[in-house]
Amino acid sequence: MTSLTNAVTGLVKGKVQGVCFRAEAQKKARNFALTGWVRNTDDGNVEVLIAGNKLAVEFMKVWLARGPSAAIIDSIELAPCEDPGLEDFEVRD
Repeated sequence: MTSLTNAVTGLVKGKVQGVCFRAEAQKKARNFALTGWVRNTDDGNVEVLIAGNKLAVEFMKVWLARGPSAAIIDSIELAPCEDPGLEDFEVRD
């Protein structure tokens, strides 16, 4: 039996800071009823952890590969992880 929940974490690389990426990711994740977090990294990328319904996670992965309109995504590197059991999707510093 396959799980209906899924969690992934990783990096989105490219022009992803200064383009409202974190706020838009939070909005999109909440629309998909996902939990997790998003934060900027010191090297100019964005780190994410998303968890929830398997299909919703797949939709979020598609969005992360595009990002908001001002973003330019060079690559996205996500790997499965344990669901941390968060209750919301947070923007972290």
